Amino acid sequence: MGNYIFRRLLQTVLMLFILSIIQFALVNLAPGGPLVGQGQTRHVRPEQAAMLRRQNGLDKPLPVQYIVWLLGNDWMKIDPDGDGIADTYGTRKGVLRGDFGTSFWTRQPVLTEIGLRLPATLYLMSVTLLVAMLVAIPIGVISAVKQYSAFDITVTTLSFAGQAIPEFWLGLLLILIFYGLLKNPFTGEALLPSGGMATLGTDFMLGDRLRHLLLPVVTGAVGWVAWYSRFVRSSMLDVIHQDYLRTARAKGLAEFRVIFRHALRNAIIPLVTLFALDLPYLFGGTVFIEMIFAWPGMGRLYYQAALQRDYPILMAVLTIGAGFIILSNLLADIFYAYLDPRIRYQ
Repeated sequence: MGNYIFRRLLQTVLMLFILSIIQFALVNLAPGGPLVGQGQTRHVRPEQAAMLRRQNGLDKPLPVQYIVWLLGNDWMKIDPDGDGIADTYGTRKGVLRGDFGTSFWTRQPVLTEIGLRLPATLYLMSVTLLVAMLVAIPIGVISAVKQYSAFDITVTTLSFAGQAIPEFWLGLLLILIFYGLLKNPFTGEALLPSGGMATLGTDFMLGDRLRHLLLPVVTGAVGWVAWYSRFVRSSMLDVIHQDYLRTARAKGLAEFRVIFRHALRNAIIPLVTLFALDLPYLFGGTVFIEMIFAWPGMGRLYYQAALQRDYPILMAVLTIGAGFIILSNLLADIFYAYLDPRIRYQ
C-alpha cells in the first residue's frame, strides 16, 4: 500500500503540472482581459492601459507569464528596460513556494482573499454534505429492502424530481415561499431570511445562524439526496440477495444487523467514489447557491473573479480545486481497501 500511495502522489504532481498549463492557457486566452473592465468603467487611456499591462506582466509572452506564476519573479530582473516601470506588480515567490500572487482588482494576496471566503464555504458545504448523507443512506436502504412498495415508488418519483430541479430555480422558489409569502405570526417578519450568513449588526446567536443556514442547505442537499439515495438503493439491490447474507440470517442474526452491518458495508463501497468526487465542493462551493443567497464563499469569489478576469484568483481556485479532486480520488482508493479486505494495491 505504501508503494502504491507513493506512486500515486508522483502521478498527482505530474497531473497537476499538466493541468496547470492547460488552465493557465485557457484562462489567459479567453476573450477580454483584466483591463477590459477598467477601460470601460474607469476610462483608462490607451497609454495607461499599456502601463498597467506592463506592471502586471501581461505584456510578456504567455510562456513567460506561466513561468513567473509557477516559479516567481524574485530571481528575475524587475526592470530590465531601466525605464522605472516595473514589469510585474511587485515580486512573487511563485506557486511552488506557496505564493499565488496578488489580485488584479483588490490588490490583496490571493491566499488572503481565499482565506476570507473559505471558512464560509466549509461551513455551508460540510453541513450540506452531512445532511445529504444522513438522509440519503437510510432512504436508499429502506427503498431497497422494501423494493416496489409504496415507499419505494414514492421515493423513486421524488428522487427523479430532485435530480431534475435546477439549484437556482429551487433556491429562488424557497426564497419566494419562506421569505416573500410566509410570515412569522408573532412578529410579522419573514419566516426565514433570504440570504447572508447572519443578521447584520447583531451578535452571534445560534438560532439566527441556523435560520440563515436552512434555505441554502436545503437547496444544495436536495440534488445530492436524490442522487445518493438512488445509488444506495441500486447498490443494496446488488448485494441484498447474496449468499453470505442468507448465511448470516441462517445463523440467527437480527435483520437489522444483517442489513446495516453486512449488506450496507459492501453496498456503500461504490458510494465512496461519488462522495470523494463531491469533496472538492468543500473548497469550491457552489456558484448558484452562494450567488442566490449572498453567501460570502468560494463559489461567489470565483464568479466575481471570472467576471473581472482576475487571473490570479481564477488560477488559484482552479489549481487548488484540481488538487482536491485528485487527492480525494486517492483517499477513495485507500478507503476502498479499508472497507473491503479483498482489495489490495500493489
